[in-house]
Amino acid sequence: MDKMIYTAMTGAKQTETAQAINSNNLANISTTGFRADLHAFSSVPVDGPGVESRVNAVVESYGTDMSQGAIVNTGRDLDVAIRGAGFIAVQAADGREAYTRAGNLRVEPGGLLSTGNGHLVLGDGGPLSLPPNNKLEIGRDGTISVQPLGSGPETLTIADRIRLVNPDVSRLQKGEDGLFYLPDDEVADPDAAVEITNGALENSNVNVAMTLVNMIELARQYEMQVNMIKASQENADAAAQMMRLG
Repeated sequence: MDKMIYTAMTGAKQTETAQAINSNNLANISTTGFRADLHAFSSVPVDGPGVESRVNAVVESYGTDMSQGAIVNTGRDLDVAIRGAGFIAVQAADGREAYTRAGNLRVEPGGLLSTGNGHLVLGDGGPLSLPPNNKLEIGRDGTISVQPLGSGPETLTIADRIRLVNPDVSRLQKGEDGLFYLPDDEVADPDAAVEITNGALENSNVNVAMTLVNMIELARQYEMQVNMIKASQENADAAAQMMRLG
């Protein structure tokens, strides 16, 4: 009887974890460049001395859905979207180099270029800084040209270039901040084949309909496992009563 209770209990606990992953995906349907997290259930024998008589239900994240989200035009000069494979190199809060698909850029008061979440965008020589200007243009290769203050509209100066990379996605690890990292603090080389579209953003790649269906299925699984625990208790009570009658 305790095997039944243990299996149902671990199943219910891991279903809660799966529901948390699914709910996080649903909460980020409007997050620019977001990549949905994937999960799967498996049965793992409990390690320890003696016979392997207990099996633990485990849910694990097995990566990230790297499919491209829909690209929508915004008309904003500082909005960029990567078409196809590739990432924008940024500086994470701890100073490490990280990668993102979020192209909702902005200029900080000191001239530094950052994403909408405040991560500094990297250029050829570190965090990308822009001089005071009347106008800026971002080319397909990430080159940023500006019209310096006091210059005419015909004057454009190259300020820097957004560092565009295309690392092996199978080696990328998603952090809690939503950014992607290479293992052991590796740094990806710039890739000239990566191109961006100016005045556009990439939406989240979360499939809303599928995520809602998963939420309902997980809720039903949790309810079934709780009912198994109740049934095992009823069976135990009935067995105890039969023993007393005997």
